[in-house]
Order: sequence, then C-alpha cells, then structure tokens
Amino acid sequence: MAISGRFVAVVLLGLVPVLLFPGWLTAVATVALLTALLSAELLFAGSLRQVTVTRAEPENVTLNNAVEAVFTVRNSGTRRLRGTFRDGWQPSAGALNPVQDMDVPAGEGRRFAVQLRPVRRGNLAAPHVTFRSFGPLGLAARQRTIESPGSVRVLPPFHSRRHLPSKLRKLRELDGKAAVQIRGAGTEFDSLRDYVRGDDVRSIDWRATARRSSVVVRTWRPERDRRVVMVLDTSRTAETRLDTGIEAALLLGVLAERGGDRVDFVAFDRRTRARAGSAGQGTILGRLVQAMAPLEAELIEMDWPAVPAEVRAVSAHRSLVVLLTSLDSGAPEEGLLPAAERLASQHAVVVAAVRDPQLGAMLRDRNDATAVFRAAAAERALLQRAAVTAELRRYGVEVVDAEPHDLPPRLADMYIRLKAAGRL
Repeated sequence: MAISGRFVAVVLLGLVPVLLFPGWLTAVATVALLTALLSAELLFAGSLRQVTVTRAEPENVTLNNAVEAVFTVRNSGTRRLRGTFRDGWQPSAGALNPVQDMDVPAGEGRRFAVQLRPVRRGNLAAPHVTFRSFGPLGLAARQRTIESPGSVRVLPPFHSRRHLPSKLRKLRELDGKAAVQIRGAGTEFDSLRDYVRGDDVRSIDWRATARRSSVVVRTWRPERDRRVVMVLDTSRTAETRLDTGIEAALLLGVLAERGGDRVDFVAFDRRTRARAGSAGQGTILGRLVQAMAPLEAELIEMDWPAVPAEVRAVSAHRSLVVLLTSLDSGAPEEGLLPAAERLASQHAVVVAAVRDPQLGAMLRDRNDATAVFRAAAAERALLQRAAVTAELRRYGVEVVDAEPHDLPPRLADMYIRLKAAGRL
C-alpha cells in the first residue's frame, strides 16, 4: 500500500474539526472517516494480481546514444488500472522517464517505452517493474513489484573510426610498391622471370625452363593474408586504460580485415574473458564490439606465462601479435618481458601501451617546489617506461607508447609499416 499527497492533504484538513471541537468523540470520528476513505480507495483500486508485463527483445546501443526499452502491460482483471509505474533500471542506464502514468482498461494491454541514454559500456539490467494502482480519488494505491527482467547491451563507441579512411588509403597505396615485391622476402609465389647472374639456383623453375629453353626463376613476395592476434590485458592495471585499448583494437581489427588479414581477438587476465575472430558471417567489427561490450578490469594480476599458450591456441603459424597492456614499472619485468621474448621467437610482436597524459603536464610545470617534485616523479616514470621499451626492442618487439587519443592511429600506422616491410 502507498498513500499520495492528496491523502496527506485530507488528513491535514481533518485536523480542523479536531482543533475547533476538541474531544475524544471528534478525534475518533475523524480517524474513522479517514480510515473509511482509505479502505474504499484500496477496495476500488484495480487489482495488481492480474497484471502481467512482457518486454520486447533486448536491444544493442552504442555508448552515449539513446534507445527505447519497450514493454507491454496487460490488465486481466475486472477493474480499470489507473496509477503509475517505475521501471527499475540501474542508474548507469540513464533512464530519462522511468516513472510514468498508466491507464489500462480491464482485459486490455498498453505499450510503454522508457528512454535510456547509457553512460557506461556493458550489460545493463532492469530486474523488475513496480506498479501503483490508485483508487477513484487518488488518495491511496495498491503497490506490487513484478519480476520482469530486461537488458540492454551498450557497445563501445568506436571514436577512432574517424581515422579509418586515412589509414585505408595508406593501406591501398601498398599495392604494387616494391616493398612487398622483394625477391626471397616471402613465401607467396609472385611471378616468373629470366635468370640473371647472382640469383639463387634454388629458385629456378625447371619445368618453365624446359618449356622456354632458357633458365627461368620464381620470384616471391610476403603473404598478404596473414593473421593478426590482438591480446587485451584485462587485469587490475587495465582499470584506467581499458577503453583506450578497446578503441585501438577496434581500429586495428577493422583495418587488418580490410587489408585481407585474418583477425583474432582475445581478452585475457588469468582466464579468457572474451574471444572473437574473422571466421564466420558478417564483418569483424560487429563481432568485436559484441565481445568487448561487457569487459571490465578484474582485480587480479595478469598471468603472463599463460599468454604464449593462448596465442598458440588461436594461431599456430607466424602472426602479428599485438599486446594491449601496460608499461608501468614492476609488472613488465616480472611478466611482460619474458612473455614478449617467447612470443618474438615465433611471431612479429607489438606492445601497445597507454601513457598517462598527466605525465607530460607534470613534466612541464616547474613553477614551485611542489611542481618540481612532481616533475621529477614524472621524469622517473618516463625513464622507466623508456627502459622497458628499450628492453623490448632488444628482443625484436615493436613498441607503441602513446597517450590515449594517439594510441589507436599510431598502432594502425605501425601495422601498415610492418605490412609494407613484409614483416607480417
């Protein structure tokens, strides 16, 4: 049961005779009248026991965009249902009108829509709907909460999409360039040509030589449909950089697919949190955003020794392995460096890390003693990152260390350079 502001106003009005004619008889009569009004309201209010709620199919929405959560309320009772309802969406769903009035005739149903503008990526849920059915005077209402689970999946926004056209133009420029036509630089057959002094005799095509009556050799080029394996670190160090890693992985995944490569994505910490790949129907973008939407940073350490096995489970052949992780001091020496060294012995490896933009600001600000100490701390942090970067490059690992807005396009440029050089 619930009472409205009208009933409070009636109670205040009932105090007037009690004050004018004080006495037990007046007080008892006033209370009896108010009780009768309240009972009559509840008696004539529409029953909520015969109400059912049917939700529409869950929808997907991109972060910061709007979507409607639609459901149907059916009144199977004998009285008209007048009142309000509250759809129980969690705060991050950004429900604009969760409380609405309703008027559902007996034996009929009505469709309602709640406008949502989510402010957080992931799976958002509404476990129930709470109804209040008021009587004819609107003084009191029956109240009931009906379990009716609803959900909306909020997908990553993919802000880095704006870089895609320029990166695709660079990728198309690779076709026909000499960088991908170097003799002996790959395993994919390119063409036949006449033998010249200095050619490797192992490249002679004896059948073509017999047909032409002149020595002919094969030329090769690097394979263009290689595999790109992206590993996103979702351990505790990913708390502030997970969304940037997702943006970088989306841009690289779409670019690599347009470049003819097979793309695989794995989110991992101590177990696999999500996985997506080029195999199957549709584009890689749809599968990536669906896999990435529910990802959250876990309060556990990254299991770096298990990463090479995860990559091997995805691709047993030479691939471009992109590790989207952290270069913060402490963690790299214990886990990242040994894992990257093992991976680099079989694959082309790129480590992509987000650098805190505050480090640059702290380094430039030296106006007082406090700022100088902060600048020294920033300088130390940057030197430690540089030391880890140098160690990784000593193993043959490429490193992209950039601030959040720069990481996606710079990682895409690294992919294009490696592809142009035939290193994939």
